[in-house]
Order: sequence, then C-alpha cells, then structure tokens
Amino acid sequence: MTEYSSDLLRLLSSRGYIHQVTDAAALDALAAKQVVPAYIGFDPTAPSLHVGSLVQIMLLRRLQQSGHKPIVLMGGGTGKVGDPSFKDEARKLMTEETIAANIASIKTVFENFLTFAPEGEAGAPTDAVMLDNAQWLDALEYLPFLRDYGQHFSVNRMLSFDSVKLRLDREQSLSFLEFNYMILQAYDFLELSRRHACRLQLGGSDQWGNIVNGIELSRRCDGTEVYGITTPLITTADGGKMGKTMSGAVWLNPEQLPHYDYWQFWRNTDDRDVGRFLRLFTDLPLEEVARLEALEGAGINDAKKVLANEATAMCRGRAAAEEASE
Repeated sequence: MTEYSSDLLRLLSSRGYIHQVTDAAALDALAAKQVVPAYIGFDPTAPSLHVGSLVQIMLLRRLQQSGHKPIVLMGGGTGKVGDPSFKDEARKLMTEETIAANIASIKTVFENFLTFAPEGEAGAPTDAVMLDNAQWLDALEYLPFLRDYGQHFSVNRMLSFDSVKLRLDREQSLSFLEFNYMILQAYDFLELSRRHACRLQLGGSDQWGNIVNGIELSRRCDGTEVYGITTPLITTADGGKMGKTMSGAVWLNPEQLPHYDYWQFWRNTDDRDVGRFLRLFTDLPLEEVARLEALEGAGINDAKKVLANEATAMCRGRAAAEEASE
C-alpha cells in the first residue's frame, strides 16, 4: 500500500476507496498543507439516489472528515443531456420542474452525511455546499463555447473512451446530444476551479475519462493544476451490481424505500462482503471492522446486524435503525 502524508489520502486508502489517482504525490502534498475543495457530480434523474451512489457520498464524507471541503454538484444542466457512460440506451430527457424537484428531494439525504453551511451564510472553510451546474451551463452561448473550448477536445480520443465504445460496438445509437455530455462535464471542472478554487474531482472508475478531460481543460485554459481520484467499481461478492436487488433499486430516501427494507438490504449482505462494506459504508474504527470481519459461523450474523444498524443510522437516523432492527 502506498504511504501518503495527507490525512485525506491515508484515510481513503486505508478504507479501500482509491482505484486511480492523477499525480498522487502532488495531490498528497497539496492536501497536507491546505483545505482542498473537491466535488462529485450527481445526476438528478429521480427524486432519490440509490445505494449505487453511496460510495461517492461516503467519499465526500471522508473528505470532510479529513479537513477538506465537499462540493456536491447536481447536474441540473447536464441532466438535460444525459450521461452516456456505460448506458445501453439514451436517457429520457426531463423538464426543468422535474429536475428542480428531484434536486430538492436528494439534498435531504446529503444533509445526513455532510455538514452544510447554514442557509445564507458562508460557513466554515470545510462546510459542504450544493451547487447546480445549470447556473453556468444554461448561460452558455453555442458559438463562443465552440470557439473557446472546442479546440481542446479530440474526437478521436473521445471515441476511444470505453463508455462510448460500448454503445458503438453494440451498434446502438449515440446522439450528438449525449456525446456533448463529456465536454460539459469537463467544463464543470473548469468552472468550479474558477468559481470555488476546486482542485479535485472524485468519481467512480467509469468517470475516469471525463475526469481526465476536465483536468486537461483546466490546465490548457488557465494553467491550473487540478487532480482526480476514482473509486473501484463496487460489486457484491457474487458479481452483482451494488444497489440493485431482485425487487429493484435500494433507494436512499425513505419516501422511496421504507426503513426496514433499507436495513434488511444491509442485513442480507454476503458474508464475504461484510468487512469491505463496514470499511466503506460506516464510520466504525478499522480495528473494530477487523474484529467483526474475523467472526465466523453465527458470529458473522452479528457483524451483519452491526453493518445494517450503522449504515441505516447514517442514512436514515439512529431512531430509524433501531426501529428497523426490532
């Protein structure tokens, strides 16, 4: 395991969040000497995110725990386009009213994981903020945007991204609208760097190409050094996709999924996943995680209950966890 000097990278590494890092030494040095504002983008395609987004939410929580500033970027602008990353088909486009309602609903969950600045106040340097990229994307003018930024993107390179190749290899339609998504996401990083001194983008491994695009755009336009971290693809021990069950998505908002069903999802974790999920999705000390994952036989069921209680308490509140566990 790589030895880091910053609390941020040490914490992320020790709990299993790091898959790829751009210029790890420079980012480590930066995080060791100053507060680093960092962001993750979320698409408001539904009134709630599901468990598949939870590792990204926990990344922002770890960022704040280690003394840095989380920026939650809602894709109110890019949500009107749709991310083609590893999707089999185009997403249905949403109205502005639906997007606004979804963002308001999603924020209620983030408030359980992050400390936000009080409404209308600047807050502390590490207080989280939630932004909407429609603030700058809606104001873009097409021809000036093409002139100023289009020159920095290679179509050849964009076609080589796995997220695009997947659709093309299957001979499935990829609209020009969706193809623009990766350009807009790169521009988000540039805008956040300019407006909020954001120096780091976090995301899943499927976002690596988009993150690198943003890093290169910031460097070419402003000469600013920014960085990226991706997490491993989180799958279950049987190879299944995290956040999906036979009965559908495991929603984070209680309006979409009752407390008991959320708790039961964690209680039903495969024995082989218990330790990893305790590290990723709870705040339990690593020593306690090591003790719990070493349990065997009936003892592993006790570890699963701890996982269910802690994960539910973090997302839904301690009272909800206690109610669900009875």
